This record gives sequence, C-alpha cells and structure tokens, in this order.
Amino acid sequence: MATAVRPQPRPRLPLRTRPRPRPRAVGVRHLGPNFYAAVMGTGILGTAGAGLPLRPPGLRTACTALWALALLALAVLLGARAVHWARHRDQARAHLLDPAVAPFYGCLSMALTSVGGGTLLLGRDRLGEGPAVALSAALWVSGTVAGLVVAVGVPYLMVVRHRVEAPSPLWLLPVVAPMVSAATGPPLAPYLPEGQARATLLAGCHGMFGMSLLATLLILPPVFSRLVTAGPPPDAAVPALLLVLGPLGQSVTAAGALADAAPGVPYARGLAVAYGLPVAGFALLWLALAGALVVRARRRGMRFAMTWWAFTFPVGTCVTGTAALARHTGLAALGGTAVALYALLAAGWLAAASGTVRGLVNGSLLAGPAPVPGAHGRGTARTR
Repeated sequence: MATAVRPQPRPRLPLRTRPRPRPRAVGVRHLGPNFYAAVMGTGILGTAGAGLPLRPPGLRTACTALWALALLALAVLLGARAVHWARHRDQARAHLLDPAVAPFYGCLSMALTSVGGGTLLLGRDRLGEGPAVALSAALWVSGTVAGLVVAVGVPYLMVVRHRVEAPSPLWLLPVVAPMVSAATGPPLAPYLPEGQARATLLAGCHGMFGMSLLATLLILPPVFSRLVTAGPPPDAAVPALLLVLGPLGQSVTAAGALADAAPGVPYARGLAVAYGLPVAGFALLWLALAGALVVRARRRGMRFAMTWWAFTFPVGTCVTGTAALARHTGLAALGGTAVALYALLAAGWLAAASGTVRGLVNGSLLAGPAPVPGAHGRGTARTR
C-alpha cells in the first residue's frame, strides 16, 4: 500500500535575500496632470475667501493658510511630476496620447497662475510686498507660457493623434487656462512702469480673454448637445460637468480685474458689469443643472474620484466673479450670493480633499488608471 507523500513546506527566504520593496519613485508612475486640480481648488478657496464682502475675524488668516498649503502642494507636485517625466517617460507620453488625460495639462498652467494670484493677494502678509510681487510675477509668467502652449498643443493632438468618441467638458481645460491668466495678470499692472510695459500686459490680458472666451463658445454647444441627446455621462464622470463654470466665472472675474486695472478708461466698470451679469446668470443656471445631475449620480452610488475637484475651482470662479460684480454695483444681493457660493465651495473642497487624502494614504489614487466604460470624451490615439 502506497503511502501519501506529504508536501514539503517551501523554504523560507532569509531576511537578507527577501525581495526589497520597490523604489519610491515607482509610486509616481500613474501620477497624472489631474493632480494639479487639487492645487487649484485649494488656492482658490483662499483667494475667493479673501475677496468676500463679509470679513469675519480670522477669515484672512485662514485664507492665508490655505494659500500657503496650495503653494506647498504646488512645489511638491512639480517635483513629483519632474520625477514622473524623468523615470516614466513612456507613461507621460501615454498621458499625452490619451484624450481623457491630455486636457488636464491645462491644470498645470492654472495651478501656477492661481497660486501666483494668491501670492500677490495673501502672500505679501507673510513674505513682504517685494518678494510677493516677484514670486507672483514668476508664477504668472511661467503659468501663462504653459497655458498658451497647452491651449494650442492639446487641440493639435486632438486633431492629429486622438480619436475622440464624443464631446466632453474636459475639452475646456486647455482653453480656460488663458482666461485664468487674464484674470490674475491685471493686479500686477500697478507694479510695472507706466507706458509700454503696463499697456502691453493689459493688452495681452485682453487678448487672452478673447482667445479663451471664443474657444469656450465653440466647445459648449456640442457638449450640451451630447448631454441632451445621449443622456448623462457615467456617474464617475458627472462632476466634470461643473467644469463649464470655469470659463464662465473666470471671464466675469477677468472682466472685473481688467476694469479695476484701467480706472481711466471710460465706462470700464460699466462694461464689466454689462458683460458679467448675464454670464453670471447663465453660470448659476448651469450650476443648478449640473448640481442636480451630481445629486442624482450620488444617489446612484457615485464614489470618490479625482473628478470631485471639479466641485472646487469652477465654483470658486463663480465666487470671485460674483464678488467682483457686488463690488462694482454695490448690490447686497450679489454679495449674499457670493457668500452662499463660497459656502458651497468650502463644502466641495472638504469632500474632495478628504477623499484625496484617503486615496493617497491607501494607495488607490496612484495604483493605476481605472477606465470608466462609455465615459464621454474617452477615445484612443491615432496611429497615423
């Protein structure tokens, strides 16, 4: 009678020969440009709060702390993205060829310019006026150059390399970056000498205002048409609908900033108000529609994703735009609207920030992409 052969236990590797943990740099392989949205959302929570018509005690201190947090996050993220490009260039190129990821390169520009704007508004309380102006100018120039490159480069890739299946609100990310520059550039004008330098800055901001606005007007109709004819996107992609608020609110903010920077121009503030009120009205309409779709998706089980950062910066632009209108018109109703929108912005930031911290701690956000089946705007890269 044969005896059963007992399986021998696998030899245990000595401690010195066990596989070592992966190098730390591998953790940034899937660190995409969408993470800059966290910097943008944190930065605008500070700058929008500093511009509110209500100034409760401690608000400016809290806003300055948020600006400092955004500046720190920007520095860390720039370093991590540099490592990503140096050690994972194949993945970085794959991001550029992915029509659902490439538009997020616009967030780099907006992170730089939005933190730069906060540096001039809030950072001078801690840095002093001279260093704050220098840092703000450096961030604005670098962010503006990056934004102009992305505003041309990403649409070029969409035409010649991407194969896009449907219009997407993500298309707005590259073209809204120049509008952020147009809104954050005018406060730098008083620090330039009168004459050619100051006039060139303001003329450039006006040009970027028109560039971004006209591009937005090209993109919005197909996005809305797709939404009506095909229905809402998958639940995970629904927060991206709030991206439409970005160019709307930021254009109102830019119009107000350009009017403030040109006090000698006749009817400058009147023109800013005449433009801003109708656009702000449409922004509130879209906010209500997108908000209803977000509530619907949440009830259907929508879970956290980095798209939740769309609850922050786009809503923040509506806060800054409405606050500028309140300042120019003196209407208490607009001031109250700005405060209510800021409360919504703060709630969105808490939801997005807490989800991001949890995802970074448990490693899920850097574990690799999780494609959303049928997501609007998803496509492939052309091979020819």
